[in-house]
Amino acid sequence: MTIQEIQEEIVDEFDMFEDWMQRYEYMIELGKSLPLIEEKYKTEDNIIKGCQSKVWVHAEMKDDKVVFTADSDAIITKGIIAILIRVFSGQHPTHIIDADTGFIDEIGLKEHLSPTRANGLVSMIKQIKMYAVAYQTQLN
Repeated sequence: MTIQEIQEEIVDEFDMFEDWMQRYEYMIELGKSLPLIEEKYKTEDNIIKGCQSKVWVHAEMKDDKVVFTADSDAIITKGIIAILIRVFSGQHPTHIIDADTGFIDEIGLKEHLSPTRANGLVSMIKQIKMYAVAYQTQLN
């Protein structure tokens, strides 16, 4: 699936819920299904700076695609990173770099997060895109 298709799928899933308590519960469930980062990658280098809670993101190239694993010590944050991993993992670096993240506004995520969590979300996206830039540079 393309990044756009995955984002549309997520928007459709969030549209099924009537209120934000149900959406938070869904995010927590998504966090539980997150492909977990190996313990050896839970290092200072892989921590997302600017997050209130600890979030680790690891990236590696497999067949010209960036594969992400992650974890967080907070359940809502784990759900947020799970959504981002679902969208961006297994995609070509160029597609990650060029991807629009407007779906986050469409599902209302940013407006329902505390300011520090919203900043953390922005930091997570920025780090994912920075990994993609680094891998794109290696491909060229």
